[in-house]
Amino acid sequence: MFAPCRPIDKHFLDFTLRRMGRGIFIGDVHGCADELQDLLDLVGPTTSDRLCFLGDLVARGPRSREVLAMVRALGAAAVRGNHEARLLAARQARERGERGPRLGPAHEQLLAELDAADLTQLAALPLWLDFPEHGVRVVHAGVLPGRPITAQEPEHLLHLRSIQPDGTPSARLGGRRWAVLYGGPPHVVFGHDALSGLQLERHATGLDTGCVYGGALSALVLPPGAAPPDDASERRALVVSVPARRAYHPLAGR
Repeated sequence: MFAPCRPIDKHFLDFTLRRMGRGIFIGDVHGCADELQDLLDLVGPTTSDRLCFLGDLVARGPRSREVLAMVRALGAAAVRGNHEARLLAARQARERGERGPRLGPAHEQLLAELDAADLTQLAALPLWLDFPEHGVRVVHAGVLPGRPITAQEPEHLLHLRSIQPDGTPSARLGGRRWAVLYGGPPHVVFGHDALSGLQLERHATGLDTGCVYGGALSALVLPPGAAPPDDASERRALVVSVPARRAYHPLAGR
């Protein structure tokens, strides 16, 4: 005989959710350590909160290694961005004596500065992460609508911005932004697309607000156990931003 189910104790549930903490999802930092500290000071994460960075922790900004150290100290999760992927591909190719992706001078300098702990950290970054307590999936750039996450191309997870009129996925703008076409679930939280800025589609939230280009660094802060609201204005109220102290890099298409 099975024992009868007891009704859920609301006070116990509230206590459990408080212990669970908030979900804090932070957009592309790009080496902007001062702005990251400003954002952390404003959000005030606690040990019960879950922090996740959306990729592109490094490159283009002034203090990439300091950002990596901050993320490690926070015990935060993060997904791989296209800049981390490019650095790793170049490093791995050189270790094998092969020709890898071409790096510009700033990326070459950064790759030379990264130590073993930094490289281990970058290599461990996954292409996506799920936060079922919030109904959220995190990727750096995007997902192809209608395709399971396990069937997504890494190129799309790292670079996707739009779907062209003929249905072709593209890293460029033009056509329609993939987030407009995505029907969920889960709710996808992503970065990468600083050209479009904050995106508040029904089933997706884009948080790259162009800090390294002189914009802002933004985070979506979800209450314990809460999913992102469908209503854009309600979700906008959960976005916390701090302004960039200056522009560190010119805004371009990539």
